[in-house]
Amino acid sequence: MPLKVIEPRRLYRQVADQLRLLIESGEYGVGDRLPTERELAERLGISRPTVREALIALEVEGRIRIRVGSGIYVTAPPVTEPVADEVEGPFELLRARELIESALIREAAAKATAADVSILDAILGRMENGDHPSPETIAVDREFHVAVAGILGNAVITRFIGELFDQRMTPYFARLSEYFETGQTWRVAYAEHRTVRDAIAGGDPAAAEDAMRQHLRQSQIRFQHSFGEDAGIGKAGGRTPATPATRRATKAGAGSNGRNDA
Repeated sequence: MPLKVIEPRRLYRQVADQLRLLIESGEYGVGDRLPTERELAERLGISRPTVREALIALEVEGRIRIRVGSGIYVTAPPVTEPVADEVEGPFELLRARELIESALIREAAAKATAADVSILDAILGRMENGDHPSPETIAVDREFHVAVAGILGNAVITRFIGELFDQRMTPYFARLSEYFETGQTWRVAYAEHRTVRDAIAGGDPAAAEDAMRQHLRQSQIRFQHSFGEDAGIGKAGGRTPATPATRRATKAGAGSNGRNDA
């Protein structure tokens, strides 16, 4: 048998694996309430975004259900075991976009012509009244970022930015979008895109970099709003595990791994 290259598993998948094992072992039964996102982050010694990526992955698998304002509950296992794709987590992708796009936009701002700005204006005109989240708004969002990259006149960079954006087309990103993206967040994002456009039109590389960095950083923050589960302890809709076994499982399954990726 040929040897296979060993690749380290992404941290959020490791967290998801630990929680899945606790569920499969019976430490948490159907209807049991898991520790909150905040509690899991503290016990594992990692950032809340990583825990959130793990929880979203488990929800997509059908292992848990996140009830905003109530908690995170174990659900009946799916009839067919889903294939767990080893894909980038949403926050990992947004952080990468922040670094890359805020760097290349400096040159774009220095090179932009009136024609380039007109292209951005046309895109913003279609973006302004979008009904988000929808395939149409995601497409026009992609078009704006690709158009900014296109100012550089380098087909490789333009294609790369498009492909980087397309990595958000996963069930994990879609589930996060369902929870946190609304018409209001779209209007805020539109204003951020407008600020990016204005900096490019003004030929100000520093302002353009700052505007793009702030936009993609705010995108991450929008996905980090609380599920509000801390306020839901004891409410109807699932039972809070309080047996010695589940308390031991919480400690054993969520012990610190000595790493903090915040």
